[in-house]
Amino acid sequence: RLEEFLKKEVDLELSTVPDFEERVIDFSEVEQLMNSINIIPAPCAPVINPQAPNAATGTSLRVCWSLFSDDTVECYQLCYKTVNNERRSDEQPEHTLKVKETYCTITNLLPNTQYEFWVSALNASGVSPPSERTVYVTAPSPPTMKSKKIRSCENAALVCWESGDINPVDSYTVEL
Repeated sequence: RLEEFLKKEVDLELSTVPDFEERVIDFSEVEQLMNSINIIPAPCAPVINPQAPNAATGTSLRVCWSLFSDDTVECYQLCYKTVNNERRSDEQPEHTLKVKETYCTITNLLPNTQYEFWVSALNASGVSPPSERTVYVTAPSPPTMKSKKIRSCENAALVCWESGDINPVDSYTVEL
Protein backbone atom coordinates (compact mmCIF):
# COMPACT_ATOMS: atom_id res chain seq x y z
CA ARG A 1 0.00 0.00 0.00
CA LEU A 2 2.78 2.40 0.79
CA GLU A 3 4.33 1.77 -2.58
CA GLU A 4 1.05 2.57 -4.32
CA PHE A 5 0.56 5.72 -2.27
CA LEU A 6 4.04 7.01 -3.09
CA LYS A 7 3.38 6.53 -6.83
CA LYS A 8 0.39 8.87 -6.72
CA GLU A 9 0.77 12.59 -7.20
CA VAL A 10 -0.86 14.44 -4.39
CA ASP A 11 -1.68 18.14 -4.66
CA LEU A 12 -2.12 19.70 -1.25
CA GLU A 13 -3.54 23.16 -1.39
CA LEU A 14 -4.95 24.88 1.60
CA SER A 15 -8.04 26.94 1.11
CA THR A 16 -6.85 29.65 3.55
CA VAL A 17 -3.43 31.14 3.99
CA PRO A 18 -1.99 30.51 7.47
CA ASP A 19 -1.22 33.66 9.48
CA PHE A 20 2.36 32.74 10.28
CA GLU A 21 3.41 32.74 6.62
CA GLU A 22 2.61 36.42 6.24
CA ARG A 23 4.39 37.62 9.38
CA VAL A 24 8.00 38.62 9.55
CA ILE A 25 9.39 38.06 13.02
CA ASP A 26 11.77 40.75 14.26
CA PHE A 27 14.35 39.29 16.64
CA SER A 28 16.29 42.54 17.05
CA GLU A 29 14.58 43.35 20.38
CA VAL A 30 15.27 39.86 21.72
CA GLU A 31 18.88 40.07 20.56
CA GLN A 32 19.26 43.49 22.19
CA LEU A 33 17.81 42.15 25.45
CA MET A 34 20.10 39.13 25.40
CA ASN A 35 23.13 41.36 24.79
CA SER A 36 22.18 43.58 27.73
CA ILE A 37 22.32 40.68 30.16
CA ASN A 38 25.73 40.75 31.79
CA ILE A 39 26.52 37.49 33.51
CA ILE A 40 28.94 38.11 36.37
CA PRO A 41 30.67 35.07 37.85
CA ALA A 42 30.97 34.65 41.61
CA PRO A 43 34.27 36.16 42.81
CA CYS A 44 37.45 34.23 43.59
CA ALA A 45 38.60 33.78 47.18
CA PRO A 46 40.36 36.82 48.67
CA VAL A 47 43.81 36.51 50.28
CA ILE A 48 44.01 37.69 53.89
CA ASN A 49 47.26 39.47 54.76
CA PRO A 50 49.41 38.54 57.75
CA GLN A 51 49.25 40.90 60.72
CA ALA A 52 51.15 44.11 60.04
CA PRO A 53 53.38 45.76 62.68
CA ASN A 54 51.50 48.34 64.77
CA ALA A 55 48.13 46.99 63.54
CA ALA A 56 47.00 46.12 67.07
CA THR A 57 46.12 47.81 70.31
CA GLY A 58 45.04 46.09 73.51
CA THR A 59 41.41 46.12 72.34
CA SER A 60 41.51 46.41 68.53
CA LEU A 61 43.00 44.87 65.38
CA ARG A 62 43.27 46.20 61.83
CA VAL A 63 42.79 43.34 59.36
CA CYS A 64 43.63 43.72 55.64
CA TRP A 65 43.10 41.47 52.61
CA SER A 66 43.47 41.54 48.84
CA LEU A 67 41.61 40.27 45.80
CA PHE A 68 44.02 39.15 43.07
CA SER A 69 41.50 39.11 40.22
CA ASP A 70 39.31 41.51 38.25
CA ASP A 71 36.16 40.09 39.82
CA THR A 72 33.24 42.38 40.55
CA VAL A 73 32.76 42.60 44.32
CA GLU A 74 29.88 44.33 46.09
CA CYS A 75 31.14 43.73 49.62
CA TYR A 76 33.20 41.40 51.79
CA GLN A 77 32.19 39.18 54.67
CA LEU A 78 34.83 39.18 57.43
CA CYS A 79 34.53 36.40 60.01
CA TYR A 80 36.53 35.93 63.19
CA LYS A 81 36.62 34.06 66.45
CA THR A 82 38.82 33.78 69.52
CA VAL A 83 41.54 31.14 69.45
CA ASN A 84 41.24 29.22 72.71
CA ASN A 85 43.34 26.11 73.26
CA GLU A 86 41.16 24.98 76.18
CA ARG A 87 37.98 24.71 74.06
CA ARG A 88 37.51 23.03 70.70
CA SER A 89 37.61 25.39 67.73
CA ASP A 90 34.00 24.65 66.68
CA GLU A 91 32.76 25.61 70.17
CA GLN A 92 34.01 29.19 69.82
CA PRO A 93 31.37 31.74 68.74
CA GLU A 94 31.95 33.25 65.30
CA HIS A 95 31.44 36.93 64.52
CA THR A 96 30.62 38.20 61.02
CA LEU A 97 30.91 41.71 59.60
CA LYS A 98 29.95 43.06 56.14
CA VAL A 99 32.65 45.40 54.84
CA LYS A 100 32.87 47.50 51.64
CA GLU A 101 36.68 48.03 51.74
CA THR A 102 39.59 45.56 51.77
CA TYR A 103 40.37 46.35 55.41
CA CYS A 104 38.53 46.60 58.71
CA THR A 105 39.35 47.62 62.29
CA ILE A 106 37.69 45.35 64.82
CA THR A 107 37.19 46.85 68.28
CA ASN A 108 36.10 45.68 71.73
CA LEU A 109 38.58 42.79 71.75
CA LEU A 110 40.46 41.30 74.69
CA PRO A 111 44.10 42.28 75.28
CA ASN A 112 46.90 39.82 74.42
CA THR A 113 44.43 37.42 72.77
CA GLN A 114 44.68 35.47 69.53
CA TYR A 115 41.89 35.83 66.97
CA GLU A 116 41.40 33.76 63.82
CA PHE A 117 40.19 35.69 60.74
CA TRP A 118 38.92 34.70 57.28
CA VAL A 119 37.13 36.64 54.55
CA SER A 120 34.84 35.98 51.55
CA ALA A 121 33.88 38.25 48.64
CA LEU A 122 30.23 38.73 47.60
CA ASN A 123 28.50 39.90 44.41
CA ALA A 124 25.11 39.39 42.73
CA SER A 125 26.10 35.92 41.52
CA GLY A 126 27.12 34.58 44.90
CA VAL A 127 29.79 34.21 47.57
CA SER A 128 33.42 33.31 46.95
CA PRO A 129 35.15 30.51 48.80
CA PRO A 130 36.65 31.77 52.08
CA SER A 131 40.27 32.86 52.30
CA GLU A 132 42.80 30.87 54.27
CA ARG A 133 42.45 31.49 58.00
CA THR A 134 45.01 33.79 59.63
CA VAL A 135 45.71 34.43 63.31
CA TYR A 136 46.14 37.99 64.61
CA VAL A 137 47.03 38.93 68.21
CA THR A 138 45.97 42.00 70.19
CA ALA A 139 48.61 43.93 72.13
CA PRO A 140 49.12 43.06 75.78
CA SER A 141 47.65 45.22 78.54
CA PRO A 142 50.07 47.62 80.18
CA PRO A 143 51.71 46.13 83.28
CA THR A 144 50.80 47.30 86.76
CA MET A 145 53.59 49.04 88.65
CA LYS A 146 54.27 47.82 92.18
CA SER A 147 54.99 51.16 93.82
CA LYS A 148 55.83 49.61 97.21
CA LYS A 149 58.71 47.64 95.66
CA ILE A 150 60.38 50.55 93.85
CA ARG A 151 63.83 51.32 95.26
CA SER A 152 66.42 53.74 94.01
CA CYS A 153 69.82 55.14 94.79
CA GLU A 154 72.16 57.62 93.10
CA ASN A 155 73.16 55.34 90.16
CA ALA A 156 70.40 52.71 89.97
CA ALA A 157 66.74 51.97 90.38
CA LEU A 158 64.77 48.81 91.02
CA VAL A 159 61.36 48.86 89.34
CA CYS A 160 58.89 46.01 89.71
CA TRP A 161 55.66 45.36 87.81
CA GLU A 162 53.28 42.54 87.12
CA SER A 163 51.38 41.59 84.03
CA GLY A 164 47.76 40.56 84.16
CA ASP A 165 48.03 38.90 80.76
CA ILE A 166 47.28 35.22 80.34
CA ASN A 167 49.55 34.74 77.30
CA PRO A 168 53.29 35.30 77.78
CA VAL A 169 54.69 38.69 76.78
CA ASP A 170 57.86 38.69 74.64
CA SER A 171 59.48 41.80 76.14
CA TYR A 172 58.94 45.03 78.06
CA THR A 173 60.30 48.52 77.41
CA VAL A 174 61.10 50.65 80.44
CA GLU A 175 61.30 54.39 79.83
CA LEU A 176 62.72 56.91 82.23
